[in-house]
Amino acid sequence: MKRITRLIIPMAVCGLLVAMTAARADEKKADPTGTWSWSVTGRDGTPRKVTAKLKVEEGKLSGTVSGRGGDTAIDDPKLTGDELSFSVTREFNGTKFVQKFSGKVSGDTIKGKIEFDRNGEPQSVDWNAAREAAKPAEPAAKTPEPAPKPAQP
Repeated sequence: MKRITRLIIPMAVCGLLVAMTAARADEKKADPTGTWSWSVTGRDGTPRKVTAKLKVEEGKLSGTVSGRGGDTAIDDPKLTGDELSFSVTREFNGTKFVQKFSGKVSGDTIKGKIEFDRNGEPQSVDWNAAREAAKPAEPAAKTPEPAPKPAQP
């Protein structure tokens, strides 16, 4: 009997530790679903707002990033805990440009890096995105009230 007790107690403790670790891992999972915005400075020094529309469905990250030519779908999306990464490939005058985004989601901010090549040289810039507040739903249109019936004589 003592032998069985010696085996069961350590196994129960191990099981409890595994369950607690799994619960903490679930707590750390961030939800980057929403519209995120940040500013980039163009070569001429003019700031420009960029947005990413991200969503998580069934544990998989997807979305788009805005650009001068419209929205571009993200490639190679990864979401592990509060860390995310993806790339965006755009084409201009027959040349493809790839930006690699990586960052950490913390509440309504993402902080990380954007890596890319410029003139064959690897470059990186800080990426500080803020989640935009959800727009309130449009109020339902009022149904017009029927006109009152005329009084009958």
